[in-house]
Amino acid sequence: MFGIRFIKVAPTEFVLQFNRGKIVREGVGLSFVYFAPTTSLVLIPIGSVDVPFIFEEVTADFQQVTVQGQITYRVSEPKKLSQFMNYTLASNGRTHVSDDPSKLPQRLINHAQVLTRASLKSLALREALGQSEKLVSSLRQGLQNAEAISSLGIEVLGLSILAIKPTPETSRALEAEARELILRGADEAIYSRRNAAVEQERAIKENELNTEIAIENKKRQIKETQMEAEKSVQQKKHEIKEAEMAAGIELEKKNKDFVALSTANAREEADAKAYALAATMKAVAQTDPKTLQALVSARMEPGQLIALAFKELAENADKIGELNVSPELLRELLSRGNQ
Repeated sequence: MFGIRFIKVAPTEFVLQFNRGKIVREGVGLSFVYFAPTTSLVLIPIGSVDVPFIFEEVTADFQQVTVQGQITYRVSEPKKLSQFMNYTLASNGRTHVSDDPSKLPQRLINHAQVLTRASLKSLALREALGQSEKLVSSLRQGLQNAEAISSLGIEVLGLSILAIKPTPETSRALEAEARELILRGADEAIYSRRNAAVEQERAIKENELNTEIAIENKKRQIKETQMEAEKSVQQKKHEIKEAEMAAGIELEKKNKDFVALSTANAREEADAKAYALAATMKAVAQTDPKTLQALVSARMEPGQLIALAFKELAENADKIGELNVSPELLRELLSRGNQ
């Protein structure tokens, strides 16, 4: 009504009120009444904005990749941005008269694509796929230091790479190669496991053989010890036997000496007896037989005397005609013979 209008700005929006080419009001989250025919309003969003992007680039080894990510930015100096881009509101107070607000995100995306292209030209496909963090760090630093962005009063809050994808054909080739590597790794793992099992089996066999060798060595040592003990026993027995033989030899030597001494004594005794007998015989030879017989008879028993008498009778039997012996004499002789 009569060109007077009311505007209420959100806390995430910065507003500039121009009247006849001069700024009469500016700030965040303002609400005021203005006269539309003579007022120009510039409304700049200052909240953070997420701008997704996706574009295709070529790596250093001429492989095409698709880079998908997101840029987060905010307008830190809205007055500076208003000098380079048109954020003037239309007469309805709701839309902008220019499409510059929609061009700002594309400018950021274009700059990010330029930085991405420069980075990917120095990276091979495998490096690009495996070094997304390095690429993100490079792009974030490039956007923050870019003069074209800082001159607009734009602050880049963050940048993230959601995916770096090769073409389907390249992806299948990489998958096949990776699959082969995985299968080869699995084969190597199986071989390593089998080899380890063989090594373990060999170690077990070696331990068993070493155990058997140790047991045989112990048996040999025990047998040698037994043989040494038996040898010692045999040696002791031999020594005892030698000692016994030596004692026997010594005893035999003593017996020999004793026998020799006994023989010598017996010989001397026999010589003495022979000498005595010879002397006696010599004396007897010179004595009358009758005298000798009388001497012998003097020492005889009655029975011996009777026997001697019968002997003389027997010697002179041819001269005796008849001999009578009384029964009493025979009984006497028989009784003495039984005694």
